[in-house]
Amino acid sequence: MKVLMVITSHDQLGNTGRKTGFWLEELAAPYYVFKDAGVEITLASPKGGRPPLDPKSNEPDSRTDLTLRFEKDAAAEAQLDKTVRLDSVRQEDFDTVFYPGGHGPMWDLAEDKDSIKLIESFISAGKPIAIVCHSTGALRHVKSPDGKPLVQGKEVTGFTNGEEEEIGLTKVVPFLVEDEMLKLGATFSKKANWGVHVVSDGLLTTGQNPHSSGPAAKTLMAALKQKAARAS
Repeated sequence: MKVLMVITSHDQLGNTGRKTGFWLEELAAPYYVFKDAGVEITLASPKGGRPPLDPKSNEPDSRTDLTLRFEKDAAAEAQLDKTVRLDSVRQEDFDTVFYPGGHGPMWDLAEDKDSIKLIESFISAGKPIAIVCHSTGALRHVKSPDGKPLVQGKEVTGFTNGEEEEIGLTKVVPFLVEDEMLKLGATFSKKANWGVHVVSDGLLTTGQNPHSSGPAAKTLMAALKQKAARAS
């Protein structure tokens, strides 16, 4: 089984002068769900090479056993150093795609034509996908095969207005994930701030926040196994 993980290349937190990027737990937790299940992992990003890490995601209170495992894992770090360019990957080569979050995707993946086309091609091919936290924003321009917004009429989750407010970035981000999904006609499902919450609707699995990234990957793996069982 082969999984593609798409990571942001964007490192500027709006006009604050602060750095952003991908959130370490949201890469590390799913990475080991896949790796420990024997899945082949490819990491991609719009610019290729080493993607920017949100420095806040590696502060002591954000570290987990899995982020520490990732940092000590020479093979994982070597992969992260050499992410492939997003415009070079093809849906046909993978069983699924997983989007870790962090604030970076709000600026690049949400508007990236290669990313939009890629998600659309996975859905058209009937392959399950998973997207967590701020990367739910990467669905804003994605259309379903019938030309409607992919999330229209679907139940989704992602980083909530309440969570954004709690970290003081409501006025910094280009849009709010929750508001955007509602505007597109999705049913936005959420739990209390920082609670673990994963939603599946059809081929799409979404997770609310960093702590939901590992559980979202497990939900995706279950969907893939179910699909394989049906096929056989």
